[in-house]
Amino acid sequence: MSARRRLWGLGALACAALLGFGYYLQYAQGQEPCPLCLVQRGFYYGLLVVFLAAAIHAPARAGTMAYGVAAFALALGGAGVAGRQVWLQHLPPEQVPPCGPGLEYMLENLPLAQTLAKLFTGSGQCAEVTWRFLGLSIAGWSLAWFAGLALYAGWLALRRR
Repeated sequence: MSARRRLWGLGALACAALLGFGYYLQYAQGQEPCPLCLVQRGFYYGLLVVFLAAAIHAPARAGTMAYGVAAFALALGGAGVAGRQVWLQHLPPEQVPPCGPGLEYMLENLPLAQTLAKLFTGSGQCAEVTWRFLGLSIAGWSLAWFAGLALYAGWLALRRR
């Protein structure tokens, strides 16, 4: 296996591990994901697909740039959502938006555009911090990982062979 494929595969492995840990927290630890957490999962899945496709394809220079830019953009999108959640978590309690309906309810009863708008803005549930590691919440760690994955994708896109 070429070094190029291993480097792209490493990004895919990181995303798979992060998603796996999220599912562990949800199903083994009982941490229900909030709407912003679900959006972040979507970005991790997008990154996983891009990194995996690049690992399988092992593209030449133009393809490497395209995969790198796609992964960088997805990581920035995820960082934006995680950053919004971190911001919500640091609001004073009286400024936290009220909790909204669950995702399943919104998908069944609201137009898709309205559901997506509500997902990306978050709710009071997104401001709750129920788990911390080394002082960071799940959203804080997610923001750090998205930032790291953005830098990694940028490095992969720009590196010389």
